[in-house]
Amino acid sequence: MSVIDETKLKASAHQVLQNAIDPGLPGLYRGKVRDNYDLPDGRRILVTSDRLSAFDRVLCHIPFKGQVLNGVARWAFEQTDDICPNHILDYPDPNIIVGHRLEILPVEIVVRGYLAGTTSTSILTMYRAGRRQMYGQRLPDGLVDNQALETPIITPTSKAIDGAHDEPLTADEILARRLLTEAQWRQMSEVALALFARGQRLAAERGLILADTKYEFGVDSRGTLRIADEIHTPDSSRYWQAATYPQRLAAGQSPESFDKDVIRSWVAARCDPYKDDVPAIPSELIWKTALTYVDAHQRITGRAFEPPEPTQPIHERVMAALRTFHGI
Repeated sequence: MSVIDETKLKASAHQVLQNAIDPGLPGLYRGKVRDNYDLPDGRRILVTSDRLSAFDRVLCHIPFKGQVLNGVARWAFEQTDDICPNHILDYPDPNIIVGHRLEILPVEIVVRGYLAGTTSTSILTMYRAGRRQMYGQRLPDGLVDNQALETPIITPTSKAIDGAHDEPLTADEILARRLLTEAQWRQMSEVALALFARGQRLAAERGLILADTKYEFGVDSRGTLRIADEIHTPDSSRYWQAATYPQRLAAGQSPESFDKDVIRSWVAARCDPYKDDVPAIPSELIWKTALTYVDAHQRITGRAFEPPEPTQPIHERVMAALRTFHGI
């Protein structure tokens, strides 16, 4: 595993991709992190920015984050394409994915192997509030923060639209509201658990714990179920260092993480992030988070991270790559 060259990274720290808006491309849809374009030939372009999103809002911009997410997702898709096909067609730029345009199914699946989380829909938040019945599952009394569950569980939520909050769902609610067919729900559940098992095994080989992760699915024009968006990245997943986990659990301390919990926790400690204005996040915390993302890339994939060149502006490079799709 490569050692982080912080001097090299600092030379490119100004290369932050805040957005990639190209008026020459059709079908623009802006997500919290990605700017997406739907091409008339059935392909979708996804540009992964450096925006950091949590609590249903963008909190800040983190150098290298978009490239890290694309790099980790690419590696994870390669490791799991025998379990379920994904949406990927090409990677024309470190921050760009070209994929099949999918009909995204209206249910997100989070697979959880540990009692963890900071958001309102996390099982730890609900458990601390005294709830034991959640997502159609019943958890026993006596669990402690960040403890492993007896077996991983699926905690589905509705997909939030236009700033709305995700809503916890049960399997019965999904079927009663006809969000999915019974066959779709069964297939998604089986695939999600298989992906999570593979992700946990791969993480363990790198000295990491994959505590939980989110999956989104869609169907292509032929009706084939495919994994959408990203998988097993520091944004969609919670990773912990395995070596220190037992001692920190015994001491009642939070595990050492490789995800955006460092900023989520900082914000949550200072305001109600769902209602209040978020205070300015210190530059040193942003840089620490950038290094965490790079470290996560190298730890998860075993591949060295190459930052963007310091001279060519990243926005200019990405926009040049997008212009190759004009006229299609």
